[in-house]
Amino acid sequence: MPVYAYKGLSTEGRAVAGVVDAESARSARLKLRRTGVFPTDLTEDRAPAGRRVALGAGMRERVPTQELAAATRQLATLVAAGLPLVEALAALADQTEREHLSRAIVQIRERVTEGRSLADALVEHPRLFSPLYVNMVRAGEASGALDIVLGRLAEYTENQARLLGKVRTALIYPAVMLLLGGAILFFLVSYVVPKVTRIFQDTQQQLPRVTLILIAVSDFTARWWWLLLLLAGAAALAARAYVRTPAGRERFDGWQLRLPYVGRLVQKVALARFARTLSTLLASGIGLLQALDIVRNIVDNRVIARAIENARDAIREGQSIAPPLRDSGVFPPLVVHMVAVGERSGQLEAMLGKAADAYDNEVENAVTSLTTVLEPLLIVFMGIVVLFIVLAILLPIFELNPVHR
Repeated sequence: MPVYAYKGLSTEGRAVAGVVDAESARSARLKLRRTGVFPTDLTEDRAPAGRRVALGAGMRERVPTQELAAATRQLATLVAAGLPLVEALAALADQTEREHLSRAIVQIRERVTEGRSLADALVEHPRLFSPLYVNMVRAGEASGALDIVLGRLAEYTENQARLLGKVRTALIYPAVMLLLGGAILFFLVSYVVPKVTRIFQDTQQQLPRVTLILIAVSDFTARWWWLLLLLAGAAALAARAYVRTPAGRERFDGWQLRLPYVGRLVQKVALARFARTLSTLLASGIGLLQALDIVRNIVDNRVIARAIENARDAIREGQSIAPPLRDSGVFPPLVVHMVAVGERSGQLEAMLGKAADAYDNEVENAVTSLTTVLEPLLIVFMGIVVLFIVLAILLPIFELNPVHR
């Protein structure tokens, strides 16, 4: 459906602007007049397809998690203040600076104006609003506590952004160091070393083995660097294609969990997300089976997702949730114990919230521990490679020097 950008006046004489979707320009003018807006300028928005991300399913651009959390909190505040949902969405669209999010909110407001529920309107924008988001809004609408649920959604989204932000920030330094170090070594081996070792080859003397190895590596790199890059790219594409298959993804996720240091970090991040999400869903009034279905799809690890699926099947057969989580071997005793206590006391969401808090702290500690180990390892590795190059260059020089004879 075409989208029209408009400028106009409200019934109070205030200047307004925004976007509206309609079948034609005439329909857009009629729709605006019905909402109390008298357009003075109306033009069809012909933004490139790459920018029209939020206008429907299948479009790929996403909104940063922090911005989505801020918009959700603003909407919760407006609804809690007693503003009708349509007016709250209109105000939110005016306050939102990111263009494609503002467009999406305008379209959602149009759907709500037509009589659809907010959750049904959100479903049309799957790239912006996840199934978790939509289901929580649906539960909030059904219970009459939409403002409370939106507040929980905002808090949940902020917690997830904060958690992932800590992990990314802590890993930036090792990643940059590894990238720059690799680029410098590649430059030395492919460009600098050949110019130096050519002097030794001209002397026709017997070179040390370490020098011969360096010359061979340098010659191969200088001659076949393009082939190395091609093979590296092909290997990366092949690995990516394999990981996208169900069997490949499960093997990759299992391998991730077995890695030293990294495996513990991946597990803690997934467990923190599991506990936080399940707690938020249950507190919003969503049933345990449906909540587990949603959580299974967002933990981002197939091994842990399969354990959650087994727990859901066990609950469907009348069992409790703790035993299948324990039998999976993926969930540590702390989580299993807190889930069991929560089930017995009828406070499962509260216990899951405490488990999420605990694992958020553990993720921060694990990230600090990982970076503490990675940084000296990278420095030692770089030092060994540089020492190898220096020895390979200096040893022939010492042999050429006749002073020691």
